[in-house]
Amino acid sequence: MRSHTKKNSSSQAVRTSVSFPAKLYRELEQIAKQKKVSLAWVVRDAAEKYIANQTSQQEQD
Repeated sequence: MRSHTKKNSSSQAVRTSVSFPAKLYRELEQIAKQKKVSLAWVVRDAAEKYIANQTSQQEQD
């Protein structure tokens, strides 16, 4: 996985390269198309929700 930092106007963003199984990639593309957003947006949204879920689970333990 490659990554590098790219400065944004209000915050820093890190660009990375991720590989998905073909079926998962097609499903992500379909979600993006339905929502009329980019595939990157769908992946970021999913990652944010995953982190929030993990954080709340750790607080319950």
